[in-house]
Amino acid sequence: MNALPRPITRLTDATLPDGSRVDVEIAGDTVVSVSPAAADGARTDFTAAPESTINLDGFLLLTAPAEPHAHLDKALSWDVINPPMGDLDLAVESWKAYSAITTTDDIADRARRQALAMLANGTTSIRCHVDVLHGGDPMRGVRALVAVRDELRGLVDIELTALNGPHSPTEHLLEAIDLGVDLVGGAPHMADDPEADLRRLLAVAAERGIGADLHTDESLGGAITLGLLAEIVRDWPESQPVTAGHCVRLGTLERAELDEIVDAVVAAGVGIVTLPITNLYLQGWEHPVSTPRGLTAVRALLDAGAKLGAGADNVRDPFNPVGRSDALETASLLVTAGHLTLDEAYTAVSDGARRVMSLPPAGVAVGAKAELLAVRGSNLSDVIANAPADRYVIHGGRLVAQSEVTRWIAPAAASGNLSTTEPLFETR
Repeated sequence: MNALPRPITRLTDATLPDGSRVDVEIAGDTVVSVSPAAADGARTDFTAAPESTINLDGFLLLTAPAEPHAHLDKALSWDVINPPMGDLDLAVESWKAYSAITTTDDIADRARRQALAMLANGTTSIRCHVDVLHGGDPMRGVRALVAVRDELRGLVDIELTALNGPHSPTEHLLEAIDLGVDLVGGAPHMADDPEADLRRLLAVAAERGIGADLHTDESLGGAITLGLLAEIVRDWPESQPVTAGHCVRLGTLERAELDEIVDAVVAAGVGIVTLPITNLYLQGWEHPVSTPRGLTAVRALLDAGAKLGAGADNVRDPFNPVGRSDALETASLLVTAGHLTLDEAYTAVSDGARRVMSLPPAGVAVGAKAELLAVRGSNLSDVIANAPADRYVIHGGRLVAQSEVTRWIAPAAASGNLSTTEPLFETR
């Protein structure tokens, strides 16, 4: 295999979700041409620059996923912590106990491994919430993630949000911003006075002239703050984007109240991030019968034209013991649990996520950024259902990851129906 990363100038014979087959030309980090795939025998000779051309016959070409809500500082800690399985409160307590003794090096090591696992599966942009920690230096996580962000620059884009909980002083949030964190974060719904904490966090964002990404209404009952959030930031400039993650409570509301809040969200331009795998795990433990599911109102938000992205949230930590670091897993859950179409589900983890993250448009379109994922498969149904491991990942017009899998199945025993002793099939 050729060394990575390497610039790519042309993709040939790629299949798009609509079934069309195209050739794509890339200049730098931008798609400059999309044309019908050249007929056999009419193809230009690319032997002069084989390193910059990839033939994608048998692959579906997609906009690369973006992860709008990750916790790289917590990732891959489940086996180390060995926490009890359970709801949000149990997960919080388990993480608090461990985070008080974890080190900067430990956080950086797990964060690096998690970010690279996501990149290998196609995610080229990650927004990471990083805790202001308990015990010792509260900036351990921030320092670790700033270092990992800088180390991986050019392979994957990482944006950092300071997760400043209700009991973390404002000066810690300001210190995190000074250390290089990009956005204000927090979890006002967990405060004794959710409205006061919400206003505290947004005041810091307004003072510093940066955006905010807040954990919002991550419960099936109780107060809802999303409407107030939308009201406060309605006149904020586009340079200070605001995102609300989880919004589980929104999915429990009656139609009239739901429509009122959704309208306010759309008017304010607040981006919403749904996180099916983690919230399906965390919510509903207290309801053993007719268990409600932890999803926001994805259909109502889409129908109203809201900015909607989807992410995995936690991966193999106290908040979610499973997860494959693959946006196709999130898309699959949006189909089965959120009742979205295949196209809507993949859009939520790609173009929708990028819109929430204020990233420039990407994908197979002239003028779009060359953030691309090619997955072996015939169509979107095949790819989301089977999540094939054979993939090419292009970030900024460069091939940054490539995966190939060889599968071999033993021959069936000779019978009246099968006379061969050769393997049934062998694929790569």
